[in-house]
Formats: sequence, C-alpha cells, structure tokens
Amino acid sequence: MSNTLSHNYALLIGIGECKYSNWSLPTTVKDVQTIKSFLTNPDLCGYIDDENYLRFLCNEQATKQNILDNLNWLQQQAKNDPEATILVYYSGHGWLDKSTQNYYLIPHDTSPVKLQKTALPATEFNNTLQQISAQKLLVIIDSCHAQGMATAKETDELELPENFSQTALPKNLIADLKKGTGRAVFTSSTGDESSWIRSDGTMSIYTYHFLEALQGGGNKPGDKIVTVSNLMNYVSKTVPQSAQQQGKKQTPIFDFSQTEDFSVALLRGGKGLPEGGWEEVKQEAQGKIQAGRDVYSVRGDMDTGDKIDLSGSTGVTIYGDIGSKRH
Repeated sequence: MSNTLSHNYALLIGIGECKYSNWSLPTTVKDVQTIKSFLTNPDLCGYIDDENYLRFLCNEQATKQNILDNLNWLQQQAKNDPEATILVYYSGHGWLDKSTQNYYLIPHDTSPVKLQKTALPATEFNNTLQQISAQKLLVIIDSCHAQGMATAKETDELELPENFSQTALPKNLIADLKKGTGRAVFTSSTGDESSWIRSDGTMSIYTYHFLEALQGGGNKPGDKIVTVSNLMNYVSKTVPQSAQQQGKKQTPIFDFSQTEDFSVALLRGGKGLPEGGWEEVKQEAQGKIQAGRDVYSVRGDMDTGDKIDLSGSTGVTIYGDIGSKRH
C-alpha cells in the first residue's frame, strides 16, 4: 500500500487569534497544527503536504472570506476528482443569537459591534459545503470551547455580545450539514456542554482522542486504514470518560447520511496495527501526540510547512446509520 493518499483533501481551520483579542483561542491553533502534522506524516495518515491537497487557515488567515474561498477550492477539487475524500475540521468559537436562533462561526475578523455582518452564519457555511460533490465528506466542528483563551483563568467567563450564547452546533444545523450521500458530521460536544481542555493544559480532550484514533485507537489488529466508524467508536468512548475524570461532561455527536463506511486516513503509514493491536502501540502513539504538541507549545505559531519528526516518540449521541462496507 502506498504511504500517500492521492485522492484525499483537507481544509483545517483553527481560529486562534481574533481581531478582537478577548475572543482569541490559541489552543485551537496548536491543536489543529498538530492534527495537520499527523495527517501529512507519511508514516501516519499519508495526506499529501501540498496546498493542492491540504490547506490550513489560522489566526489572520482565518477570515470569513478566506474560509468561504477555501470551501470553494474544495468544491473544485471534488469536481476535478470523482474519487475525492474530503475532511473539513473547524476549531473555534460558535455562538447562537438567542433573539433570532441563528448560529454563527466566529472567524478572525469578526467585529463585536457588527457581529451578524462579520461572523460566518452556519447556514452559509452549510450551503457552501453542500455544493461539494464529493461522495465521501467528513465535517468536524469543535465550536464550544471552555477555557483555552489567551487570558483565561478557571473562573473566567467569555464576554459575549448581548443576546448571544456559546453553544455547540444545534441539531437542525447538523442535520442540514449531512444532507446528501456519503456525508458524516462530528461535533465535539452537544447542547450547552463545553469542549474541555485536558487537565495538563496541553490540548483539548477531543483533539487528544481524535489523534489517538488516527493512530488506531478504534481499530483491530491487521487494519491498515482508519475509517469514519473507527474514529467515531473510539472518540465516543474516550471523550466522555476523560471529561468525567475531570469532573466535567462532554458528549460528542456523530450524524451520518445513509452511507457506507469510508476511509479517512492510512493507519501507521499503511503498515496497520500489529497483532497486539492498540494496546501494543498505545504508549508510542501517545508519545507522538505529546511530541507534536510540544513543538507548537515551545515555538508558537510555526510556519505550517515545518516538519515534525515523530518517528522516535514514545456517553455518545449518534444519529443515522453507517454501513459496514469500507472503500
């Protein structure tokens, strides 16, 4: 099996620094940078590290217009490649206007005094995604962060504009996102729950277990690819457990159109899990997560072209159905 995926495309969005600095979320950038380093590692997930295949928007790049432009780029990639598998990962704020029930993603250039005009309405985000013709599309939304802000303390509360509340993506918008065939939507929490940071402060609970799943946490010995169902099965179990250990509650949501299971990444560069399964490689896998996160914690917002050498590092709600056939 080749250790690169020539039909996989990804758009990774970590809002991080906001123009209105009180809303900044540096943890999201470092989390998504680490995800990028895993995806593009040929010994791990096998995505091609080239802007024709994978794009990462963070800080001042993560504007409303740039997000929409890059979703349009994904539309074109899917049009040109009938075999395309597409991953969209958004980590940042998501807020509900209680007066209108409209939900907004909060890009870098959102203004607190003109929020409805400068934020990205979830309906517009959804409509643009629905124009992507790929038959294999995974959308992951991590939009209800607790702490992780540049100046946050345990007792801090995020100051939101009047009539706005911080919530996870509402169920009706999740249902809209997965309309069509071959579509899956993951969100990091449900309802008024938050997406929590790990107790060691290194990254979000959700990102940590997602990275474990990309390394085989939800796979069986001999598996050589990571599928949507592998990710779902592992994250659905481990995120609530880890949150509970911290005295918190966090319940990921997974929603599927009627679709067959599909692969998202190579497993350990296509080598797959050994006979000992996940337990045999778990310590090594967790070491890779820590090594990747340490690079960004020390060096800050690195050039996204930088390479990381990871070779030597040591309660769920589900909607819809997903078939067992993998392709």
